[in-house]
Parts: sequence; C-alpha cells; structure tokens
Amino acid sequence: MTKIHTETFGQGKPIALVHGWAMHSGIWRLFAKELAKFYQVTLIDLPGHGRSEAIMPFTLETVSKALVDAVADVNNCWLGWSLGAEVVLEIARRFPERVNSLVFLAGTPCFVQKGLWPGMDRQVLDSFAESLKQDSQTTLLRFLSLQVTDLVDQKVALQELKALVFESPAPDPQTLQEGLNILKQADLTAEFASLKIPVAVILGELDTLVPIAVAGKMQGLLPGIDLTVIERAGHVPFLSHQQAVVKAVCHFMDQ
Repeated sequence: MTKIHTETFGQGKPIALVHGWAMHSGIWRLFAKELAKFYQVTLIDLPGHGRSEAIMPFTLETVSKALVDAVADVNNCWLGWSLGAEVVLEIARRFPERVNSLVFLAGTPCFVQKGLWPGMDRQVLDSFAESLKQDSQTTLLRFLSLQVTDLVDQKVALQELKALVFESPAPDPQTLQEGLNILKQADLTAEFASLKIPVAVILGELDTLVPIAVAGKMQGLLPGIDLTVIERAGHVPFLSHQQAVVKAVCHFMDQ
C-alpha cells in the first residue's frame, strides 16, 4: 500500500484538506491552525507530493483510493483546493460512505474551458506540460505566479506562496505530467450534479485559473450549493484572505 503522509490536529467535526497540483500539505499551515480551533483537521499529501510516496499511475482512481485508505475510517467533510477539488469529488463518487459533505475551494468539477463551461484554456495546460519537459522549476514558478495575478499585494503573496511550496522538493516529472492530465481531461460535471450531500463552493473573485463565471454553472448543476465569493481574492484565498475562508467554511460546517 502506498505510504501517504497525513497530520491530524484539533477537535470537533472531522474535515480533511486536499491540496492542489505540485503542492504539498504545508501550504495549509496557517489556515489549518485557524480551522483547527473549531474542527478536527487532517492534512494530506497527495501521492508523490510532500512526504507521500509516489503512485503509478497518478490518476483520480488511484489517488482517491490511496487517500481514503490513509485517513481514519470516519465520515469526513472533504475540502479540495484546485486539483484537490476533483480528487475529493472522485472520493465522494467512489466512497460515499466516507463523505458527509464537500467543500470546493477555488475548485471545479471541470478545470478546462469546454463548450459553454468556463475554465482554463487547455492550450495553456498543454504549454505547461511541454515546458515541464524542459525546465520544471521555471514552469512551477510560472504556475505559482498565475495563482496571485491581479492581487493588490501580488509580489508579497507570490513570495509567501513560493516559500511554502519550496519547503518540500517538487514531485517527480511523471507525477506532475499525470496531474496535469487530470486537469486537462477530467470532466466530473455529471458526478457533481448527482451529489446528494451538502456542498460548499468558495471562489476567488479575481481567480485566473478557476474563473468566477463557473459559479453560475455550478449552481445550475446543483442549485442547493452554499456559494461564497471572496472579493479581491485569487486562486489561493486561504492565504490571501484567510479569515474570510475560515468564516465561510465554519458557516457551512455548522449548518
């Protein structure tokens, strides 16, 4: 079985946090400490990220199984950020007995623009995939800079994000490429629409990766979602607007 690194702290209702592409659970540190004042918080490193062993192939199927096996056998709220949102949705689909609610944080069931569905340009992700083959470090820095685009304190936010991300070695190139493949190919809109559990969606108003226009589409698929838009936030609202995100999660968890 793949060794998955987890950390659990705090008391109360259990909530598991799943990070995004090329990141690790250390990205949550300050946000998780705030959330742990109210709940039992479990941080998870995706396979091949942070201190977790790699898994081959890195797919939604293999990753979701590895995470469920690694987390205590309880009925959790699963919070997924960016790529993590698609992972937690896959967990809810395959292991419904382990999920009592979902939080999509700067996340969407379909990451790329597809027909009338708003999202990231697939060609941009193709460019990232090609660049990874040449210079993974520069490619990761480009990706980080996109996450703080248009923020008032963009330079400060980027420095904070870089410091957190590079505390741990980057995943190996194959893991990164297969993670990008999930972002490019996964379309879980039908699975999202069929959810029968409480769902919260927290988006950044200025997010360039998950555009705010996706809010209406997600509400159209699942009208009962608890939607919060964080003003002046980008793709990392838990860093730039920590208290606003904590407030939104608490509001949802306590309903």
